[in-house]
Amino acid sequence: MLKINSFGKSDAGLRRSNNEDALVLKPELGLWAVADGMGGAAAGEVASQIFTETSVEIFSKGQGHSYQEKLAMVQSAFRLANERILQHVKENQRHQGMGCTAELIAFQDQTYILGHVGDSRTYLLRQGKLRQMTRDHSVVQDQIDQGLITPQEARKHSLKNIILRAVGVEEALAVDFIRGKVMPGDLFLLCSDGLTDMVDDPFIEETISLPLMLPQKVQKLIELAKAAGGYDNITAILCEVMANP
Repeated sequence: MLKINSFGKSDAGLRRSNNEDALVLKPELGLWAVADGMGGAAAGEVASQIFTETSVEIFSKGQGHSYQEKLAMVQSAFRLANERILQHVKENQRHQGMGCTAELIAFQDQTYILGHVGDSRTYLLRQGKLRQMTRDHSVVQDQIDQGLITPQEARKHSLKNIILRAVGVEEALAVDFIRGKVMPGDLFLLCSDGLTDMVDDPFIEETISLPLMLPQKVQKLIELAKAAGGYDNITAILCEVMANP
């Protein structure tokens, strides 16, 4: 049985009066998720809440004894949350335009299963090296991929907040599913763009590599984002794969 040590925290940041991010830490269900609501007055926090509550519901009902069952649960969480947000908007027209980005990770045996939509991110720190596992579904990422702008230019780009995929915006939702084998000592970071817009990857790598407990690492990440301006809500979850005794 895989043992995962985890900790997560969400902070409103320094410029926003409300927190549209939501997070789930349910080790007993094998579920960890971050959702970042969008829509501002269009109730982004409602969208992120629908995603996290739907994920907990699916994982509470599911057995997930095999890899295929666990993958089906991850897929169902995104599909059902997408349907529920769309339905909410139909019934509450003033919330037109709301949705959320989402990261959801689950573990089965020696495997991780990650679902990703939007510009929240998941990273993996393995053997001292940090790797971004997800690709942002955003206008500026497309421009980076085409060689039109550099990652540095993207940080200050006027279109940097325009995302191309979100949960609860269209009936057909395309989700990136990423899977692979875990190794003892692997450290997964799920976070909203309130962290990554403020803190460069080398500083994230340096911070989560420190010989600290997970709560201290998460707090340091949030403090770094705030020190850089804290313009957005900041949410981070760390999941550490423990070596079997």
